[in-house]
Amino acid sequence: MKLLLKNGKVIDYASKMEDKMDVLIQDGKIAKVEKEINESADKVIDCTNLSIIPGMIDMHCHLREPGFEYKETIETGSKSAVKGGFTTICPMPNTKPTPDSTIVLQKIIDEAKRVNLCNVLPYASVTKGEKGEELVDFEELKKAGAIAFSDDGMPVVNANIMRQAIIKADSLNTFVASHCEEKSVAKGAINAGKVAEQLGVEGVLPEAEEIMAAREIVISETNNVRAHICHISTKTSVNMVRDAKKRGVKITCETCPHYYSFTQEEVLTSGTNAKMNPPLREEKDLKAIVEGLKDGTIDAIITDHAPHSEEEKQKELAQAPNGIIGFETALAATVTNLIEKGHINYLDMVRLTSYNPAKLLGLQTKGQIKEGFDADITIFNPNTEYIYEKESIVSKSKNTPFIGKKLKGKVEYTIVNGNVVYQK
Repeated sequence: MKLLLKNGKVIDYASKMEDKMDVLIQDGKIAKVEKEINESADKVIDCTNLSIIPGMIDMHCHLREPGFEYKETIETGSKSAVKGGFTTICPMPNTKPTPDSTIVLQKIIDEAKRVNLCNVLPYASVTKGEKGEELVDFEELKKAGAIAFSDDGMPVVNANIMRQAIIKADSLNTFVASHCEEKSVAKGAINAGKVAEQLGVEGVLPEAEEIMAAREIVISETNNVRAHICHISTKTSVNMVRDAKKRGVKITCETCPHYYSFTQEEVLTSGTNAKMNPPLREEKDLKAIVEGLKDGTIDAIITDHAPHSEEEKQKELAQAPNGIIGFETALAATVTNLIEKGHINYLDMVRLTSYNPAKLLGLQTKGQIKEGFDADITIFNPNTEYIYEKESIVSKSKNTPFIGKKLKGKVEYTIVNGNVVYQK
């Protein structure tokens, strides 16, 4: 099967390419990237006025299967992901049962293969049942296909257990992704501050994230091992990671589009659809996240795609579950709120959504548009402007504050292993 992409603007961070090129895809791999390719192909896509980037990789999402299929399934989540331009996604293990054994992990992998839309590389949990008490068998789960380890949704409260986990994962050339939440100061519905006071709800202190982030930095630095901080959201967290990186600490981190698109004020208009964990913060935090993305402190943009039913999200603010969906808005939110505002450029976007995630996950043939690499490609129109509407959402759940917002940038095609899996 030969696929030829003609007249598109190829944006590739590794080669610093930003030029009109043709791309020939053959047998699931990128065969040629040249100014003009006139070979015959089974399918030709005219990419005039479109941008061609390495397939976006989401290091952190939730597909809810097994156990919560009423919110999302591996199939509906994969459909949502490819519509958003994601070619590889890494679901977190807070399912029921959790993938703390090879049996559960294998079921997730098998279902993803059956669906066959995007690459699904699941995390295994750090502890059995995500209870924070007993470590899983890291070697066995990695061998069975776990991309990395996390108890996301639940912090590993016991520092000794987390220390052992981080050291063990590092010895296997993988990592632990830490959900940083110090429970003793984490109680609350939204960020502590004026909006929480105005709405009469208890506020989550920023220290809830920062205390735990500091702990992981200490473990990483003292033992010279790699650790990864999930969904970073505060100015202090960004500053700590930046300072640690300057000292050569093997710490990496990620953030989500909602942390550079909204502040806590969004809760006043979007209600529970703007409730997530960690919560939306203040303007100073948003600015710090933007700065961290610009200067390389923050390694990756992830969605933390977290589907919930409408019934669940219709509960009062204090009772409603945390989380919003994110696959279908990530690219547009980045174009609209980072690129259009002059904070980063398209090469930076590729660095944060494709190149760095591939490096962090050890995916050696992904994240670049280069001969011999996997033909995982996202093609989008950077100039398409539209209002994001609930009716257009492919995900099983519709919980997002982006509904009704004007966005710029729309995915036209998603190609995975040389196959067109989404077409607008």
